[in-house]
Amino acid sequence: MPARPAAFALVLTAILGGCAAQTSMRYPSLLPRAIESRSDAEPETAVALADPEPSTDSALAELHKTLDRTAADFTPAAARAERLADAAKGDAPGGERWIAAQTALAELDGYRATTSATLSTIDTMASDRITGGKPDYPAIATLQSAAQAAFEAQSARIAAIGAKLPGA
Repeated sequence: MPARPAAFALVLTAILGGCAAQTSMRYPSLLPRAIESRSDAEPETAVALADPEPSTDSALAELHKTLDRTAADFTPAAARAERLADAAKGDAPGGERWIAAQTALAELDGYRATTSATLSTIDTMASDRITGGKPDYPAIATLQSAAQAAFEAQSARIAAIGAKLPGA
């Protein structure tokens, strides 16, 4: 029987020795790893400005003329529609003055449709540049903002005049 306690002591020593042999590397370090110290942010790229393009500039000039002409025609037509709407206030829907005011409003819708079509053309030019991988063209953005503002102003004016008329 004395061999058994000796064998047990030998096995116990081997097991405990395995436990004692482990150092502080048993758990991972809490220090940042090399991969954690790098930045995953996208590098900043310089914004490329487009070179002047005569074809784009001439197309934008034509679109600008269309916007100006439409705005010049819209203003007196809106004043006329407003006068007719004021005159039709007491008139029942379907009456002669009401029909005249509605006709004037329809004319304003035609001008707004021209402005909307021009804005759509400008939007298409801008999106074609983006999909073609071309740099921004500031003149397009400027005209796009002007066309959007004109469209919104015309829509607001038409809505204000239409609100004066009794519904059909």
